[in-house]
Amino acid sequence: MIRAYYERRVALVPLCLFAFLAGLVDAVAGGGGLIQLPALLWLLPAGQSGTLVDVFGTNKAAAIFGTAMAVTQYAPRVRIAWRSILPSAIAAFVTAGLGAAAVSRVNATYLEPVIFVLLVAVAIYTFRQPSLGQLHAPRLGPRGELTAGIAIGAGLGFYDGFFGPGMGSFLMFAFIGWLGFDFLNATAGAKVVNLATNLAALLLFTAGGHVIYRIALPMAACQIAGAFAGTRIALAGGNRIVRVLFLVVATALIVRFGWDALR
Repeated sequence: MIRAYYERRVALVPLCLFAFLAGLVDAVAGGGGLIQLPALLWLLPAGQSGTLVDVFGTNKAAAIFGTAMAVTQYAPRVRIAWRSILPSAIAAFVTAGLGAAAVSRVNATYLEPVIFVLLVAVAIYTFRQPSLGQLHAPRLGPRGELTAGIAIGAGLGFYDGFFGPGMGSFLMFAFIGWLGFDFLNATAGAKVVNLATNLAALLLFTAGGHVIYRIALPMAACQIAGAFAGTRIALAGGNRIVRVLFLVVATALIVRFGWDALR
């Protein structure tokens, strides 16, 4: 019994550290799932992890707190385009549930080559356009921005429920490239939409009893701390630091998908 308690404590400490780092990175440029989910898969002791769905549910239960913290920090300090972002979040909430329901019918791994190519294209385009996202200059009128926001939320919400990796990066790129937002406004808007998709997924996982609360709650506390630190870094560094971390996250996603393909 003592040994089992010690093993739980040892596993929880690094998991909390990874949760803090995931919250920090995700609050700035998205991609927190690249850090937290593998950490859960590697470090959660056998016998505590249950099924793979339990790991996903625990990951979402912790991550949603970090996303919520990021939203509360950005909202009073960044002029979020609520007229387009809120409908985008609602659309994403609905389609994320549809994506989660569809995942049992289609093999999501078939998407990996497509996502890999898209991420490479996004990274190259962003790298070759130094001015991209440096100036907040919305290019659509109110109706056009509303329509585009709903389309972005619906499409990427379904993707997040169905597959997920790179969701934050794709959201940011869509808001920058399509709507004309700068990196900071795109990040803030992406966090609002991410909060909606995380909530949709978490409701499904919770209803199925797929959350390990003794792991999720300490990690959630660290996610909150990490997200608070991340938003402060983003707000202090502005578009320049967000752009750099965006490219870092996109590169990490490319490496991850490339490695999966090679295997």
